[in-house]
Amino acid sequence: MSFVSKKSALRVTVAAVAMASFALTAPQASAVEAVPAAGGVQISAAADATTRAVVKAQPVAAAATANLCGAGYELTFAEQLPDSRRFGTLFTYRKEGVGSCAVFDNNLGTAKYMKLKICETSKPRPAGTPRPCQTDEGNFSQYAGPVRVNDVCGEVTAVMKSNNIAIIDRVRLVPPCK
Repeated sequence: MSFVSKKSALRVTVAAVAMASFALTAPQASAVEAVPAAGGVQISAAADATTRAVVKAQPVAAAATANLCGAGYELTFAEQLPDSRRFGTLFTYRKEGVGSCAVFDNNLGTAKYMKLKICETSKPRPAGTPRPCQTDEGNFSQYAGPVRVNDVCGEVTAVMKSNNIAIIDRVRLVPPCK
């Protein structure tokens, strides 16, 4: 099965579980939050208070998105976007010696255009050579990602549009950036 097919199958599984448990979720809860947690989320010692508050408020979503990244990743950052209205939540995870992983959770429950991109920023590149990036974009009702960058400083961009207007447009660095 190709990566795209596996990803599509995972989205279908997440959607099916979400639909089955929709009546049990909050009105603005994401379908990813409906997936049962597979253990606790490892939170990086460097995670800020905002990240810890998001995990406390959305523990199942944090666990589900961590599972998308894979075993051994620690949550480094979580942010409700664009603000407390929480149209989406950006999660970034890091696995020492491997790299960073990001997932952009759609909390609206309806398909929106979403783009999640992560690019290497710290390695010097010859002039005119593009930075290595990984992007996931399309109309998603669940999440965009996961996208990964090697164990270098990276920049993640999360965009969500409604009626062709950006309702979320966030860019931030991911560890191990200083």
